[in-house]
Amino acid sequence: MDITFANKKLEKWANNFALAQKKIGNNRATKYHQRLGDMRDVESFNDLQFLPGNFHNLSGDRNGQWSCSLDHPYRLIFEPAVQPVPRNEHGTPILTEMKIVEIIEIVDYH
Repeated sequence: MDITFANKKLEKWANNFALAQKKIGNNRATKYHQRLGDMRDVESFNDLQFLPGNFHNLSGDRNGQWSCSLDHPYRLIFEPAVQPVPRNEHGTPILTEMKIVEIIEIVDYH
């Protein structure tokens, strides 16, 4: 899958492990880079369910966004970068057609 970033900070951390370590700590930086690598290796959002890290669709005020675990309690938040999101006749997103992800934030939302 292709990856884009909501801001330059997240993109810099993705491209510079030493900087990510300095800003968010070794454990979180390691998980961040692992999750991004895993996401790059899959074809579409449909494949995320098979990755380690508890990838899942969010609901409520974060409906349309997705999350995966970093270091507890932090999560990596992302969403499809394709707008509008492709949907079937029942309004359900077609995960196999969602092939570009935008990284939104690293946050503890609990």
